[in-house]
Amino acid sequence: MERLSFKVENQDGAARVGKIRLRNGNVETPVFMPVGTQGSVKTMSPKELESIGAEIILGNTYHLYLRPGDRVIKKLGGLHKFANWRRPILTDSGGFQVFSLGLANKNKKGLVKILDNGVEFQSHLDGSKHLFTPQKVLDIQNNLGSDIAMVLDECAPGNSSKGYAKEAMERTHRWAKEAKLYADKKKLQSAIFGIVQGVTYDDLRIESAKYINSLNFDGNAIGGLAVGESKEKTYHALDVVLPYLSENKPRYLMGVGEPEDILEAVEKGVDMFDCVAPTRIARNGTVITKSGKINLSNAKFKLDKSPIEKGCDCYACQNFSRAYIRHLLVSSEILGIRLTTIHNLRFMLSFMAEIRDSIKNQSFKKFKKSFLKKYLK
Repeated sequence: MERLSFKVENQDGAARVGKIRLRNGNVETPVFMPVGTQGSVKTMSPKELESIGAEIILGNTYHLYLRPGDRVIKKLGGLHKFANWRRPILTDSGGFQVFSLGLANKNKKGLVKILDNGVEFQSHLDGSKHLFTPQKVLDIQNNLGSDIAMVLDECAPGNSSKGYAKEAMERTHRWAKEAKLYADKKKLQSAIFGIVQGVTYDDLRIESAKYINSLNFDGNAIGGLAVGESKEKTYHALDVVLPYLSENKPRYLMGVGEPEDILEAVEKGVDMFDCVAPTRIARNGTVITKSGKINLSNAKFKLDKSPIEKGCDCYACQNFSRAYIRHLLVSSEILGIRLTTIHNLRFMLSFMAEIRDSIKNQSFKKFKKSFLKKYLK
């Protein structure tokens, strides 16, 4: 079986519904991928994820490499078996975590060092030194048994000068070429995605899109967005980049998961999304509804007998009131954040299903307008 096949099945303007076939199952696009940083989507069991419709989840290469270790996971049968997840897994390269770690600790000299052949960093766990190269991150992801592996790239900050943005982009290109040659030579089982960089400079973005597309990866990702720039700049960057990315391969917008951003990106032709926000805000008591986000910890929900959202089929909405969930949250009961997480992920997955249906029915723009009118009111 080939590592990945992708077919566009329906289209409404540039918005499209497709199917990705992978070793461990099929994925309908546009798709939202819950993030399982440590090989676990926080508070959720694999069975629960399957029950709410998750077809693919994310694993974090940086964290799994440091603990318990990719070789340990390989000895235990790979990440699918280790985590008892039977469906596809996409793993990032770990590069974003390495660079964000360096930015978060910029006063600590030597924590992250960018070299021509990779990036040297210190573990946030014990300070030990490590080197990620384009080849090594693919080996790690191969040990994990990823269905989709991301290449090592340099995610330059959104406020980078054009000079630095160009330098980081060119380094990303060199690493991408090395990764592609290595994956082909080693006949790695994972599908490999390249990553477009260039911050918000149009000419750099176009240059990067053309180059990454020319390397003929299994799919193409757009990185370096949603890292501090305005939404308008993110949307503009997509307009600039997408015409240069192959239409017959999946297009993945990394780290983007707000409903309004997903709608804009889908309309432009993006297929895949991931974001920690739905699970992160759930742990603070915030839930996503079709009328916007609400924080259930607020006192006004103390006597509210209604579910989080009427009509929602998730376990939380079918069985508990806002008042009860608020009680759990203010009492620091673990069930509270489990219920808010279940709801938020079910919301996102149902939202994506509605997007797919609207594209199939040639009514995407109408759905987008109707959804945003209520969600952003």
